[in-house]
Amino acid sequence: MITCSNCETPQFLQITQSRVYFEDGEMINEISESYECTLCGSTGQYVYDEDHDEERVSGDVELTTERPKYA
Repeated sequence: MITCSNCETPQFLQITQSRVYFEDGEMINEISESYECTLCGSTGQYVYDEDHDEERVSGDVELTTERPKYA
């Protein structure tokens, strides 16, 4: 789950830009999403790379498998 690291909740995150890259026209190779928290104004980016099977986040968002502190 992607959460705002300042507010500790995903509740106010809004996707401001989303891109999906296809290498061969069928398989998704990369997903890139930009986020903005409508509560505190923080921004961040999430990227999933199929070729390396990894997820990365940058900015004021974090990736967690736990339930958010504030729902």
